[in-house]
Amino acid sequence: MQSDRQFFAVYPSRSALLRVVLVCAILALALCLLAFAPAPQHQKLSASEAKDHIGETATVCGDVVSTRYAASTKGQPTFLNLDKPYPNQIFTVLIWGSNRNKFGTPEIDYKGKRVCAVGKITEFRGTPEIITNHPQQLKVESNR
Repeated sequence: MQSDRQFFAVYPSRSALLRVVLVCAILALALCLLAFAPAPQHQKLSASEAKDHIGETATVCGDVVSTRYAASTKGQPTFLNLDKPYPNQIFTVLIWGSNRNKFGTPEIDYKGKRVCAVGKITEFRGTPEIITNHPQQLKVESNR
């Protein structure tokens, strides 16, 4: 018995196919550009410039002139003060006690060295700072 229904195929128009191919090509190009784009570079600032960049992510460099590991203070912070010693520090690199073991003894290892800290610049009691959670955020500058 033969059915009364007829089957026929619907084919998209040539212009519709070209639009689909074009959209796919644009998406593929965009993905390639994203995959091979260089990582964003952070602005490099001196310790004294950091106060004008609160809220920004940047690299802040300076000389570690005073340090303090506050073992008995809540959170056991380690402070690395740049360019001027505490209480007149220009900028502070803060390492919380929960991350301290990743850095060794930062109050000794970084004192007297020129360092660059990468991260978001925040402010605590009028002093700009970067909180570092990983040693990759803190580099000793070898050449001046």
